[in-house]
Amino acid sequence: MNNNTFGHIDASPTKSFFVEMLTRDITLEDAILDLLDNCLDGLLRTLDPMRLKNKTPYKGFRADITIDKDTFAISDNCGGIPWSLHDYAFRMGRPKKRISEGLPTVGAYGIGMKRAIFKIGRASLIQTKHKEQAYEIEISTEWIEQSEGWDLEAVPGNQSRAEDGTTLIVGTLHKAVSKEFEKVAFIEGLNKKIESHYALIIEKGFTVLINGAAVVPKPISFYFQKEEKSKQLIRPYLFETEVDGVSVFVSVGLREPVPSEEEVSDEQQEIHYSKDLAGWTVICNDRVVLYCNKDEETGWGEAGVPKYHNQFIAVSGIVEFTANDASKLPTTTTKRGIEHSSSLYAQVKNRMREGLKLFTDYTNDWKSRGPEAKLQLKDTPRLTLAEIKTSSADLKFTQVRTGLKGKQYKPSLPSPATVRTEVRVSFTAERNEVEQVSEFLFGDEYRSPSEVGSAAFYRVYSESE
Repeated sequence: MNNNTFGHIDASPTKSFFVEMLTRDITLEDAILDLLDNCLDGLLRTLDPMRLKNKTPYKGFRADITIDKDTFAISDNCGGIPWSLHDYAFRMGRPKKRISEGLPTVGAYGIGMKRAIFKIGRASLIQTKHKEQAYEIEISTEWIEQSEGWDLEAVPGNQSRAEDGTTLIVGTLHKAVSKEFEKVAFIEGLNKKIESHYALIIEKGFTVLINGAAVVPKPISFYFQKEEKSKQLIRPYLFETEVDGVSVFVSVGLREPVPSEEEVSDEQQEIHYSKDLAGWTVICNDRVVLYCNKDEETGWGEAGVPKYHNQFIAVSGIVEFTANDASKLPTTTTKRGIEHSSSLYAQVKNRMREGLKLFTDYTNDWKSRGPEAKLQLKDTPRLTLAEIKTSSADLKFTQVRTGLKGKQYKPSLPSPATVRTEVRVSFTAERNEVEQVSEFLFGDEYRSPSEVGSAAFYRVYSESE
């Protein structure tokens, strides 16, 4: 063979292959959250940075999500996409020449919007207006199927749009996506995810609507006792530091009273205690990247911390990372997970375990004294993360000089008295028998077995005196 016959080889990926690989590792719900993240990133480019110091800096801004079996759309009033950013917004990946914007955004890889579009369907229209600039871009099915040509055409858009913002419409939905969008359970699940993952953002004034209904936030909150004569107070463990432009705030405490041993084993206690709210939540630039995690990823079952068990169902923690350079945040490309190679997160996790151990020990001390533990929290308020930050200004922090340096507040939690006179009364009975006794004692059959057993015991006890 003549060596002169060898020549150029085209090794570029086909668009269809690129699209398939790009969307493989993200769920449909998380793809939609990516689009919400883009709305907020656009808002941050619009706001005066000083406004971010307000309690509700996002008030007046919104994102409207519309979902049906044929179409997905999301529209916002968050400032639109300036033409100067078109190379970043519509290119498959962030250009190397692009540097940090100096804003607390979360977009670091330049793939969020495109990945979400391709996850949902095979055709889309993006309409945007930023001040005097209004343009629209269509991504068609034909464009995806063509093996060559990555350019997209921008054409003039609607200048009469009332507010600066962006509308994204996705059509030609994937069949599986269309079926999901028809399910009431999917809409309810998406609403549930936004009300938790976007709780902090909605609390700060942002509005998210799904098919016209506003999402109501469900923030995590912790018991925070006011100063009293006793030095033993139920308050969260707190840790603060700043490393290479990343601010870190750790808070872990009780969101519910410690359950008794009976309540832990009582199958009906899900009515009062939800394990979905226990564990660690990690927030990066106001966006939740890990929600109520209960495994080794957040320190459970490591370095002296016990593995998660329902007896710890009342314990929750929040870790907040804030940075003006999103590439320094310990997140994966999906922005819904922790980058395990992050040295910063590894160091922060040591502090997370320290605070977690404090409350797992407290739970173990009090689990056999459920009623007494509950009395400790009578009339005690619960504070959200923002409220805890405000209250922490009055706390006495100590400097941490080993490991990850910073300052911490370590509460002195109440300890049970060493002398005990009570004993545990426990037995099993048929469900229908318990319901019959519940009806007799309370007038309804829906009380928990532990409540029925306790009421029956004390009724007999009072009659025996």
